[in-house]
Amino acid sequence: MIRGLVHTHFPLYTFPGRNIWVKTHGLLLRRPHVSVPPPTVRPPGNPHLQRITYFHAPSKVELLSAATSLYQRLKIRFKFATIRQYRAFTADEISAFFTWILAGHVLWIVVGTTTFVSLAIAAINTVSAQVPEFLARSVGNYLTRQSGITVIFESAIVPKSGKIQLNKVFASKRLNRIRGRSYGTMKKGSPMAAATAAATLVRTEVDYQDWDFEAEAEDVNCTQFDLTIDTVDVTLSFMNWWNGKGLLHDVEIKGVRGVVDRTHVSWTGEEQSKFPKELLRVHREGDFEIQSFRLEDLLVTVLQPNSFRPFQISIFSCELPRLRKQWMFYDFLCANSMSGSYDGSLFTLHPRQSQSTSLTSTRQTSRFRIDDVKIDHLNRDISGPFGWIRSGTADFTADMIFPPNPGKATLINILQDIIENIERNTQLGFTQLPTSTEEKDPVLVVFDLRVQLNNVKAAVPYLTSDLSYTNNALVRPIVAFINSQRTFIPLNCHVVKPLSEFDGAWGVCDCGLLRDVSDKVYEAFVRNVRDDQVRRRRLQKVGMWSLRLLGLQLMMAMNRTSFAGH
Repeated sequence: MIRGLVHTHFPLYTFPGRNIWVKTHGLLLRRPHVSVPPPTVRPPGNPHLQRITYFHAPSKVELLSAATSLYQRLKIRFKFATIRQYRAFTADEISAFFTWILAGHVLWIVVGTTTFVSLAIAAINTVSAQVPEFLARSVGNYLTRQSGITVIFESAIVPKSGKIQLNKVFASKRLNRIRGRSYGTMKKGSPMAAATAAATLVRTEVDYQDWDFEAEAEDVNCTQFDLTIDTVDVTLSFMNWWNGKGLLHDVEIKGVRGVVDRTHVSWTGEEQSKFPKELLRVHREGDFEIQSFRLEDLLVTVLQPNSFRPFQISIFSCELPRLRKQWMFYDFLCANSMSGSYDGSLFTLHPRQSQSTSLTSTRQTSRFRIDDVKIDHLNRDISGPFGWIRSGTADFTADMIFPPNPGKATLINILQDIIENIERNTQLGFTQLPTSTEEKDPVLVVFDLRVQLNNVKAAVPYLTSDLSYTNNALVRPIVAFINSQRTFIPLNCHVVKPLSEFDGAWGVCDCGLLRDVSDKVYEAFVRNVRDDQVRRRRLQKVGMWSLRLLGLQLMMAMNRTSFAGH
């Protein structure tokens, strides 16, 4: 008997009600015997084929009823679910299974990268305690390879709410040009080990015998820090990595404490003479572009160069729609919300609410406000009016208008573009055809800045070599105007900058915004001085006219009294 077929060379006789036992793939099935029809009704053909007795293929119910173990039942159900019959798999079917399994895992990795990594970590955690540490160290090395910082964490990576979480992280960036040493690695340890590592790094900084003087100066002239972070939640994206935007998709950081040391930062004469565009960062392949960034509870102490007093910077909460390494400063300006304090001065940044219904309202408008800024933060290493002020505080309110995000095309933006194109074609006429070499208007970022100086005192600078002849002539009137105001001095500035100047900028100085604001503040001071001089001249003229009128009235009164006496 082979797979339900019985070959015999003897005549078959059937009996009513007789059953036979058939063994199919290891299962012994009981079924009624089916005899061949009589010779008188058999169709003509091969006489050997007419002597074969046929049995119908066993059904799923019959196979399950004949199964004697759980393994046999699972095998029957799997085969009927895949190939709809109970037989051995062919080579084509086996290759199809492997193809679908491979394609499914690839699709899972691409679409749900974080879920795949989290489940892999959870599965590894149940197998061994050493493998998760190795995996955590590998992921941490990847996350910190581009920044070149030392990371020590207390607990391994654990999946939580669909994200990968790092607990008790210690991040440090110190001078790493010691011969034969490298600090851009990721380790695991306790907070005590983190503190010991930080102290070791501080001690090695003053050991100049081991210092590699052939290293580039940019690695030495940089900001250093030692930070401890409670939790870091990250979401990974394979598509971001495939497009060269880094593996990170969402990042959430909570509980940051530490020290930011800038005492090693110094600027030479050549670097100060450079235009800000020459100091911008150059984009590199693999720079992260985080789609969502959140920061909560940050408190760091900043140490500035030239023996400046230490001060604290705190961020209560910060939410960014995106954070790109190449556009870091611009993305912080475009934050959905941010609040904190800078050396005791509270600041907020939030979208400005407007009731305007014009097309310009489609642009993103944000307001940044900081109150009671100590003047020593403004007059340090800065030329211009802020450098002449010696004491006092300042309040800043800036309304920033950003261009619409090209990645988020809304219906209003599309309609706005259509209307602008129609108006442009109407003004130019239909005879002028557009050319491919026509330059587009630069995308602009507008800053409406209002500065209020409170109880300030100024002094004439000793060295004014950086000022022109005209500006040098206005130093004393401006200083006199500042000292003449007892309470506050309001200033209004309007700064317009191309969006391209924020490409590669990480601070106010990199994009040239501080220089432009200083120039606009100087122009505002000049306008106020001229207005004050005009007002004084007007008062003098009014005063002289009043004196003349008063003298005329006195003379007329004296004449009347003299006539009355006669």
